Amino acid sequence: MTPNRPLAGKVAVVAGATRGAGRGIATMLGEAGATVYVTGRSTRGNPQTEGRPETIEETADMVNARGGIGIAVRTDHTVEADVKALFERVDREQNGRLDILVNDVWGGDALSQWNTPFWEHSLDNGLLMQQRAVHSHIITSHYGVPLMVRRGEGLVIEITDGSDYRYRGTLYYSLAKISAIHLAEAMAADLKPHGVTALSLTPGFLRSEAMLDIFGVTESNWRDGVEQDEHFAQSETPSYIGKAVAALAGDPNVREKSGKSFMSGDLAEEYGFFDTDGSRPNWNTYYKKTFQQPPEL
Repeated sequence: MTPNRPLAGKVAVVAGATRGAGRGIATMLGEAGATVYVTGRSTRGNPQTEGRPETIEETADMVNARGGIGIAVRTDHTVEADVKALFERVDREQNGRLDILVNDVWGGDALSQWNTPFWEHSLDNGLLMQQRAVHSHIITSHYGVPLMVRRGEGLVIEITDGSDYRYRGTLYYSLAKISAIHLAEAMAADLKPHGVTALSLTPGFLRSEAMLDIFGVTESNWRDGVEQDEHFAQSETPSYIGKAVAALAGDPNVREKSGKSFMSGDLAEEYGFFDTDGSRPNWNTYYKKTFQQPPEL
């Protein structure tokens, strides 16, 4: 381990690393020196998300380019046999070592119906969202966490949207995102005697590949999107939450955070890192200042 590669020798699995936050997390773990198993359903020549070209092999290449070791493994995290085989492979190839498990599987964007009461929302889509974004996390932890328990150490991170239990505007989306927070809290309780940490983490306004497309911009000219939405000025790259994960994984006192929920911008201030452009957005602070200000008398 060196100061520039604090996670050298560490082994990570990033579930749902094809794009967005998962890709940012995988690449930043690679930059810190980790071996990263990059999982998801979209592979070269066989993309699984309509309209999205990204693949797990591309993400693994990015991990390698950053100095880590990227290993792409096609995995449908809703399929128990796939997940079981994944961790059997990690166990075999890494001599039983797994230091970091990040549950970032989502797949719910196309299933969400906003401004729709739950009884009018597609029931099939709502239930499928829970399968993709909640059941998949449970299955993944069920097979991944025993490798950590066996060694008496490790870090499990649930990626979600928001750090509290407030309603998020539509029932099925809200249920999925809040479930991830409680999964971390519940796992932390069970894992406490075994030396394994579990916590949840949320980005702020994530400037993902899909979000850039929605705004009709690229990462090089993303600020042009502020003309459409002033809040876009507070957005952050997927690398920002990736740096948060790397910082948590390298913190010798991370167990003190077990069971709690965190935001990327707050951790940036705590650990002293910046986004790729040198900025340090904090959506938590911005949201409270902008949307939760008490009315003026």
